Amino acid sequence: MTRVLSGAALIAIAVAVVWFAPSPVFFAFGELLLILAFVEYSRLATACGLPIPAVPAGAATVLASIGVSSFHWLGDEIVATAFLLDAVLMSGFVVLAAMSLMTWRGDRDKDAMGRAAASVFPMLYLGLPIGAMLSIRASRGSAAVFLLMLTVMVSDTAQYYTGRAFGRRLLAPAISPKKTIEGAIGGFVFGAATLTVAGAWWLPDLPVALRAGLGLTMVALGIAGDLFESMLKRSAGVKDSSTLIPGHGGVLDRIDALLFAAPVYYVVLKYV
Repeated sequence: MTRVLSGAALIAIAVAVVWFAPSPVFFAFGELLLILAFVEYSRLATACGLPIPAVPAGAATVLASIGVSSFHWLGDEIVATAFLLDAVLMSGFVVLAAMSLMTWRGDRDKDAMGRAAASVFPMLYLGLPIGAMLSIRASRGSAAVFLLMLTVMVSDTAQYYTGRAFGRRLLAPAISPKKTIEGAIGGFVFGAATLTVAGAWWLPDLPVALRAGLGLTMVALGIAGDLFESMLKRSAGVKDSSTLIPGHGGVLDRIDALLFAAPVYYVVLKYV
């Protein structure tokens, strides 16, 4: 019951924020989710023996999301927006990589590369996807963002129930012992159908074949994102990224599929 009630509350909040929140509120909500997800990521990294400099790494991650979303704010000033994003990513890399020097413990420490990578990674893993979703909402409207979220939610639900009903073969037993190939097929069918059909209203400028292909791609990336976060959790020896959401784990557990799907969705809508 707790899982059902908290799940219903999450859906209601997501729908309200995506559809009805003014742009500044949506931006603030997105950055709040980003910060919460970063905190969970930082804890996972520490549990894996790869502590990161939380404040500078968190600041770089937030700035990376702002850099991506600024492509809409600054309109046609492509040079300015590209410069901002380049500056954030390059400066963040240099600063965070250099800060790993302060935590290295000498020749007996074999995790120097891992520590440096763990510090830089959240800019790409968290900052760019959240920034992409902020930019999509600003440039293409609420419907485009909700369509991506709906596709992922329908796919996740279909994977769960199809897997329970027909699942026999494990999809990735070393990472997720409950995901099945049959469940993934159900996710592909229903998730891709959702984007193809609903996209006729919410993305009418995309041809039906492109919507279908994009739907299949979003489902595949969502499954990969889910498995990737599961891999991080198993490496850290935890079941959930946090206990923030009763019955559902943490923020990372809820947005893991979107983190892989959103950047490609953003590129397709912006350039294709």
